[in-house]
Amino acid sequence: MSEQTEISTNPSQEQAVVLDPQRQEQARQYARLSRRLMVIDLLVGALYLLAWLALGWSVALEQALATRTSLPWLQVAGYALVFGGLYLLLTLPLSYYEGFILPHRYDLSTQTRRGWWLDQIKSWLLGGVLGLLLLEVIYALLRSFPETWWLWAAGILLLFNILLANLAPVLIFPLFYRFIPLGEERADLVERLMRLAEHARTQVRGVYKFDMSRRTKAANAALVGLGGTRRIILGDSLLDSFTTDEIETVIAHELGHHVRRDIPLGILFSTLITVVGLYLASLALAWGVEAFDLGSVANIAALPLLGIVMGLYGLLTMPLENAFSRHRETAADRFALAATGNGPAYASALKRLANQNLADVDPEPWVELLLYSHPALSRRIAMAEAYPPVAPE
Repeated sequence: MSEQTEISTNPSQEQAVVLDPQRQEQARQYARLSRRLMVIDLLVGALYLLAWLALGWSVALEQALATRTSLPWLQVAGYALVFGGLYLLLTLPLSYYEGFILPHRYDLSTQTRRGWWLDQIKSWLLGGVLGLLLLEVIYALLRSFPETWWLWAAGILLLFNILLANLAPVLIFPLFYRFIPLGEERADLVERLMRLAEHARTQVRGVYKFDMSRRTKAANAALVGLGGTRRIILGDSLLDSFTTDEIETVIAHELGHHVRRDIPLGILFSTLITVVGLYLASLALAWGVEAFDLGSVANIAALPLLGIVMGLYGLLTMPLENAFSRHRETAADRFALAATGNGPAYASALKRLANQNLADVDPEPWVELLLYSHPALSRRIAMAEAYPPVAPE
């Protein structure tokens, strides 16, 4: 294990934590720049999709592939390789600026340039394989069930999300981080977190630390997996700078999601949203077949139209999904406070997260409404500070 992931002495339990005004000013600047980059990314993506439809590139590529192979699945793969590869190259400068340059400029990243590229390559390969698999399934459904494909696709996506939630902690996360069981050096913390999980009637396989500090100065922790793969994971950057009480309240929040079944509810809610989106996409494809003379809804040349419809739908439903998420996050905060009875420690943890993660604690109302999956940190901190000190349940 590298020295960077060794656990240092836990910070003093008595040291008061306050929001750093300078970091908050930087956080507001960082958030504004990130939003502008998001808008640019959306515009580039929309123009890219429209160009493929309006300029005839999509039909031309489909016809070129049809002359080389009669196998539909191979045509889908060839189209995805060209279409996706060109988009990746087009957006690479923006991704590099947003993912590497900007975090370093704001002293948030510790990642080397080589490390960033390695992560990108792994992400491209993993995303390419999973994305192509789903695309092949969707187009197989379009060929077999042209009228009801959208309903079948929603069901398969539901199963895929459940499978991914189970396998991600053991198959995907280790591709990017090293996970090590938290050992004797923090046996007291392990005991407290396992006792907390038992109190919440949530079975976990263990407590692990991971080498988050190789990439960022930010801190994070989570309860990941479902059933037999569920485990508590703590970033080494969090272990090095948060008190035991603060870590306990953060994990109590994560346990709140499991106690309240937020993961399955979230998957179900997203599936319902997706069903409506896929149905609208089916209507758009039926229209596009006539408008662009594509011949069939299963024609891969209609993929840009599918992307436009689902992209617009995603933008329109994003505030609804974020509102649902904020509601569940508030409930998880209440659970953490009730389970630990330690409002001051949770408020302190949230302040540390704001300082360390460069998070704007008080975003503009419209920003929170449209873009935030969590309530504003200022309100979460105020709720924790106002919580009466009582013994845990």
